[in-house]
Parts: sequence; C-alpha cells; structure tokens
Amino acid sequence: MTLPNFFIIGAAKSGTTALYHYLKQHPQIFMSQIKETNFFSYKEKIEYSNGPGDKNNMQGSVGDIQDYLALFEGSEQYIARGEASVTYLDTELVSKRIKSHIPEAKIIVILRNPVDRAYASFMHLRRDGREPYADFSHALQEEENRVRQKWSFLFHYKTRQFTYRKLKRYFDTFDKERIKVYLYDDWKNDNSSILKDIFCFLDVDENFSPDISIKHNAGALPKKEGFHNFFAKQNYFKNLFKPLMPLRLRRRIKNRLMNMNFERQPLSPDIRKELIEVYHEDILKVQELIQKDISHWLIVKKNDTT
Repeated sequence: MTLPNFFIIGAAKSGTTALYHYLKQHPQIFMSQIKETNFFSYKEKIEYSNGPGDKNNMQGSVGDIQDYLALFEGSEQYIARGEASVTYLDTELVSKRIKSHIPEAKIIVILRNPVDRAYASFMHLRRDGREPYADFSHALQEEENRVRQKWSFLFHYKTRQFTYRKLKRYFDTFDKERIKVYLYDDWKNDNSSILKDIFCFLDVDENFSPDISIKHNAGALPKKEGFHNFFAKQNYFKNLFKPLMPLRLRRRIKNRLMNMNFERQPLSPDIRKELIEVYHEDILKVQELIQKDISHWLIVKKNDTT
C-alpha cells in the first residue's frame, strides 16, 4: 500500500496549480494524476456542493480509499509522492485525518493576501461562468445566504480567507519542521528559488530545473462574455467538433482563444479598504504564527490590479 508523503494544502488562488505542474516534472517526485483529489475533505466537499456548477466540480474528487490508493500505484520508487487539494486548508478535521494515516507527512502551503485571494476567487468563478453577479460587491452581499445554502467553499469569498485558525491546526498537529509556508508574492517574483527550497524540503535533487514558462489557472475576467460563454459552457456547436479532433487539441485551442479574451479588472479601493479592516487582526496573527513580515497586506494599493 503506497500513500503520498507530502501535501500541498493551499491556499486557493495562490499558485498551487502551477506548483503542482512544476513538481510533476521532477523525475524523483510523483504527483497524483488528479490534482484536487479532496480525499481527506471529501465529506465536507460533498456537503458544500449546492451552488452553480458545484456538482460538476466534484468530478475527480475521490471518496473511496481503494480509489485513492490506486492514484499512487507504481509510485513506490519515487522519493516524494504528493497531491494538491486546497480544501485541505479550509476543512477543520483534515490535518488530523492526514496525521492518522501518514504521521510523517510533509505539508506545503502558499499564502496570499486575503483580499487578493477573495477577488481572484470571484474572477475565477466569473471566468468559469458560475458566479451569477458581475459585480464583486453584490456577490459579497449574497455570501451569507450562499454559506447557509451550502454553496461550495469557492463562493465564500470573504469568510474563506480567514487563515490563522486554519493554519494553526497544522502547526498544532505536525512538527513545524514538517511544514513549509511560502508567500505568494515571493512565489510570483522568484518561483525558481522557492522550487529549489521545496526540492530540498522533499529530499530530491535540488538542481533540477522544471519548465516554468507556462502559466496555469491565471485569474482574469472575460472582455466579451458571449464569446467566453460559448467556450466555457456546453453547446450544440461545440459538440459537433468533438468527433473531429482529439481532446488535447480541442483544449489547447479553447484555452488559447479564451485567454485572448481575458483582462484583469481592478478591485475598488473602497472594497479593498473594507476587507483589509475585516482581515486586519487575522493577518497580524498569521504574521506571528509564520514569523514572516506580511504587514504590506494591510496597505491599500493605489493602482490595484491584484
């Protein structure tokens, strides 16, 4: 029976998709073919799946132990075996579940300014055609109803970004030497150095250089929604092309055309100021916990494109 020995637990919209793909290139690292297995958070993932597109978003999630083990078949010879499920940071009991199955697991987390994360999550769901409101402030006003109706964590733009208690659970469960915390700002500015550090943490060849030229899961909003929805949602004309070209080629064409239609839209300074006040205490607690300076998260940006 082969299990993973490290986990990328989040945070959502903080570079975990790119990290997953870069680690997957390393010859001594085995990453599960499914990025978001959600195995250790499956119960909660199912419970919070009543929002737009939530049921489809469950595809790929694994709730059965045998199915989970199958994801790591043939990985025995790899030094490091991992998976990346951002719900593991959000879900209360996951740290203890991982500890009970894999006591010596290593934990990797990338933290991002909670205001930027909230807005990036909104843009992500708008991009995917799941967020019904075009205005971020309206979506925030609806959040309490969405939480009560048990929409996915993805829609919990404001409440999901409180990080201190979530991260502290891991520090209370695992030795701090088994936890690596990185900042998204550092990841964005110099991911090569962070990858080298992660390779050392995982005891694999630190001199390996993955291809980091491809962007993964970048957050932006569509310029023309009709054009975007044509590619983002199922329709009759798209189905006509399925027998004519392979899936990989269809996805490549689709992603290229959709990316041409994306643009970053600035976050209102008033909303940023309001959310900074909401997260102020939590940010200071996280700063103390991780012993890294994140005081710049408390600054209102003048030219805000997150």
